[in-house]
Amino acid sequence: MKNDLQEFREQCRRNLQRSLEERIKYGFCYVYKPVLDDADYRIFNSTAEYREWCATHLPAYLGYQPADPHQENE
Repeated sequence: MKNDLQEFREQCRRNLQRSLEERIKYGFCYVYKPVLDDADYRIFNSTAEYREWCATHLPAYLGYQPADPHQENE
């Protein structure tokens, strides 16, 4: 049985044999992001305004919430 590192290296070698166009085509995966993808663009007057908008409008799992300074590193 091959270990994970060997399998990963073999996968990398196979992918390097693809053309650049194929690597670009298969290298990106679109995932719908609620709220962020619902408007073509947004304009903010300051970074603080942008951060406040993110904190109040975006789901926490997207990672745009401010860091909790009291949270311990796991």
